[in-house]
Amino acid sequence: MKNYRDSDYAANKYTSGIVYRSVTDTYELTLEDYLRENPGATEADFAELKALSDEIYLEQDRADYRQTHKDVSLHGLDEPAACCVPSLEEVLIDRPEREKEREHLREQAHQALLTLTEVQRRRYLLHRIDGLTTREIAEKEGISHVAVVYSLEWAEKKIEKFLAAAKK
Repeated sequence: MKNYRDSDYAANKYTSGIVYRSVTDTYELTLEDYLRENPGATEADFAELKALSDEIYLEQDRADYRQTHKDVSLHGLDEPAACCVPSLEEVLIDRPEREKEREHLREQAHQALLTLTEVQRRRYLLHRIDGLTTREIAEKEGISHVAVVYSLEWAEKKIEKFLAAAKK
């Protein structure tokens, strides 16, 4: 038998039988064993099974290779930015600024929604927040699909115009 310390693919490929590994042992199913255990089988059946096992082991070997080459060594994480834990400075100092920025953005979004008509606002929220399609909104309101599309286009133009003016 060959050196079973190689990969499963190599161990299977370079033997005349089919190699199976368990946690504790390695087994090889030879042609003779296969024919003895399967009286109606032929050598062609065994060859087909062997080719299939080689293919499966090769794909498994390639997947393992791709995965191990995605892994990053911990030694490459010397930069503090690469760590997962935020610094105390970020937690204690930057967090209030972020909260202020989020609150400002929420207020801007609220003000932008107030520039819309009631119908535009309702359709915009149904589309953007509730995730309804324009056809679903049209069906729900009993109007044409095109009317909903135009309404949403106008709503988005109004919001963009408001946000552009707010930046100045």
